[in-house]
Amino acid sequence: MKKKKETPQINYLDMIPSHNIENWQTAEDGVVTLMVENSGLFHSIAQKVFKKPKYTQVHLDTMGSFLWPRMDGQKSVADLALEVKAEFGKEAEPLYPRIAKYFQILESYHFVKLAPKSNP
Repeated sequence: MKKKKETPQINYLDMIPSHNIENWQTAEDGVVTLMVENSGLFHSIAQKVFKKPKYTQVHLDTMGSFLWPRMDGQKSVADLALEVKAEFGKEAEPLYPRIAKYFQILESYHFVKLAPKSNP
């Protein structure tokens, strides 16, 4: 029987997120919209032939819109989780698994860069 390859477990709470998307905006109601550029050969053809937009708009949910401006490259995910708990209370539960999954998804789409927390 073949053994499964063990992938190293990442503790997202110890990571420090920073924006990987330069172009984003906040609406009057507080919703953050990320403007993701559609680049590459396929997207260039689709833009010319099918009149597809150069940018895709990704609208974040309430918690994402709360977190996005606070990602400054200084605070860890655990620090941000405490701010979420203070803002949303019981509505944010289960907090830590939820926020870890959220940052895992943001990283998989290359919306954020996660750096390990450096110990002084």
